[in-house]
Amino acid sequence: MSLDFVFGLPKDSAGNTGVVVFVDRLSKMVHLAAVPDTIDAPGTATLFIDRVFRQHGLPESIVSDRDPRFTGKFWTSVFAVLGTRLDMSTADHPQTDGQTERANRVVEDVLRSICAETPKRWSVMLPLVEFAMNNAVHASTGFTPFYVNGLTHPRVPLTPIGRLLVGPT
Repeated sequence: MSLDFVFGLPKDSAGNTGVVVFVDRLSKMVHLAAVPDTIDAPGTATLFIDRVFRQHGLPESIVSDRDPRFTGKFWTSVFAVLGTRLDMSTADHPQTDGQTERANRVVEDVLRSICAETPKRWSVMLPLVEFAMNNAVHASTGFTPFYVNGLTHPRVPLTPIGRLLVGPT
C-alpha cells in the first residue's frame, strides 16, 4: 500500500482543501478521501482504517513520502502494534513511489476539471472519481483494479450493448 496527499484544491463546504490518496501496490486500486490541510497523523490513521483496512486488511508495508503526518510517533506506534512496516521514500526523490505520484496526477487533473465547473463540490464527486479510476484498465496489469481485486467487473448504468440499467425501461 502507498499513500500521499494532494493539496491546493478550493475549500469545499466542509473546509477540505485536499485529498488523501491510498493505492494498493498490487491491484492499483485507489481509495480517496477529502481532507483539510490541517489533517494530522491520527486523522490519517482513522481514514486508513475506514477506507483501506476494512476492505483489504493489513498490508505488509506502507510506502509514503517523508511527510510529518507519516513519520510521527503515532504512526510508528500504530505500525508496531499492527505488525507492519512503514517504508519511507527517498527524500526529494518522488520516483520511489511512482505509482502514487501517477495516481495523484490523475486525481489532480480530474478534480481541477470538476473545480472549473463546481469549485465547492469537488469532494462530493470523489466517490465517482475513485470508481472511475478503479474501473479503468491499468497499463501495468492489463486489468482494472476492480477485476484484479475481485475477478469481476462492477455493473455500471450503461452496458456495452447500450441499454441503461437504471431509469425508465
